[in-house]
Amino acid sequence: MRCDQTPAWKALTAHAAQATGFDLRTAFAQDPSRAETLSQNAPHVFADLSKNLVDTATEALLQDLAEQTGVAAHRDAMFRGEPINTTEDRAVMHWLLRQPEGSLGGDLAGPLAQVHATLQPMLAYAETIRADAQITDVVNIGIGGSDLGPQMVVLALQDFVMPGKRFHFVSNVDGHELSAVLAPLKPETTLFVVASKSFTTLDTMVNARSALAWFRAQGGAHVARHFVALTSNVAAAADFGITTTFGFWDWVGGRYSVWSAIGLPVAIAIGAQGFRDLLAGAHAMDQHFLAAPLAQNLPVRLGLLDVWYRNFLNCTSRSIAPYHSALRRWPAFLQQLEMESNGKQVDRHGQPLTYGTSPVLWGEPGTNGQHAYFQMLHQGTDVVPLEIIAVKKPSHHLAEHHELLLANAIAQAQALMLGKADEGGHKHFKGNRPSTFLWLDELAPASLGALIALQEHRVFVSGAVWGINSFDQWGVELGKVLAQDIRSRMRTGDGVGLDASTAALLKVLTL
Repeated sequence: MRCDQTPAWKALTAHAAQATGFDLRTAFAQDPSRAETLSQNAPHVFADLSKNLVDTATEALLQDLAEQTGVAAHRDAMFRGEPINTTEDRAVMHWLLRQPEGSLGGDLAGPLAQVHATLQPMLAYAETIRADAQITDVVNIGIGGSDLGPQMVVLALQDFVMPGKRFHFVSNVDGHELSAVLAPLKPETTLFVVASKSFTTLDTMVNARSALAWFRAQGGAHVARHFVALTSNVAAAADFGITTTFGFWDWVGGRYSVWSAIGLPVAIAIGAQGFRDLLAGAHAMDQHFLAAPLAQNLPVRLGLLDVWYRNFLNCTSRSIAPYHSALRRWPAFLQQLEMESNGKQVDRHGQPLTYGTSPVLWGEPGTNGQHAYFQMLHQGTDVVPLEIIAVKKPSHHLAEHHELLLANAIAQAQALMLGKADEGGHKHFKGNRPSTFLWLDELAPASLGALIALQEHRVFVSGAVWGINSFDQWGVELGKVLAQDIRSRMRTGDGVGLDASTAALLKVLTL
């Protein structure tokens, strides 16, 4: 049943209208155990949900909504390998990439064997590069999930990165990015990783061809030694001069692909065992998502919370504040994961929606954000739920720094909730601003894997409630197609047949 036709949706609408006066300060005063009731452990992650604008009645109604929209059934269909990506008639099995070898039978035994038949040589190759002292720089050329995932993980796990290797990521077709990366490099000490499933992705291939031209112009030899492809198009890679390739499958979406061969830069950075630990942490979260009752299922609770804010409290955005500098690409990673997955305007049957879907995600690491956009979180006219990610144990020995960092993280959640009275107005904080707090014991491969999988399943849950296909991305195609036409016109200045606005922009180039 579509969510807006369920009894729970109607009940939640009425509940939200009655809850306009809900106040977190009053809620904590009336229920001293609120923090315990609205917090929970999941693999490698502790979540405090108590500073959100919900109570047990809200959560119960949201659970009803999950049941009436078939969230559990949709989840189970995904884990059975059914083609829940309906517009492309594909299964959605990124979770299979972190499934232990030989652990599944039936129809999934074959695909799982293929996963490990690719994983093992990919990890072996990564160890070969790690052992090669001549290779000092690894340049990953990709875009979207082929860039954001590996880049985010390598940065996040910088304390586990092998000394003597530097990692660079090129995604933007803007030549300034590639030029800046190549400037200090030497061809004989550089490995290029070209990540494109089809080996035709325009941005990626333009960058790859320019990198190859640079390599040859600088006297580089043995293209096959210094270039590796992550692709299913082995023939196209061979034409490029690449003989080492690692493939993946059409049931792996780009934004879910860091667990696949796309994770090669990660495996080189943190080693085969580190990569297996990353997979194991994600698998532990998969098992929690599969087995935990919905009321104690953290991805389900977070996904339903997102629906509550988006559809019933009219919060159109969510801010992400990782209180760990190594997680500085975490907000960007989540932007693609959630907004590309759930930024849809029709349901799975192609029918227009009457309700909002993905919120806008945005953010910066704390404490940087505190001196920038937190002003709006505290005193702005819009209520924006904030999600804080904090890590208990630092990897450095600057105890004063970490103590101050965590004190700030906790204090921001406190200040958002409590506010501050001031009759003059300018120093008045209304308070009652919501936040979610996610704790990791340490930022390590297993805990990061669990955190990523938690977010993947959370996005799945909200998409399942909304009745949309979270696994296609047709919205990225139109601009690419039009760009090809514009590019050809740029050479001639021909604006015939264009709309007036586009023709005017094109004319600027010829002035």
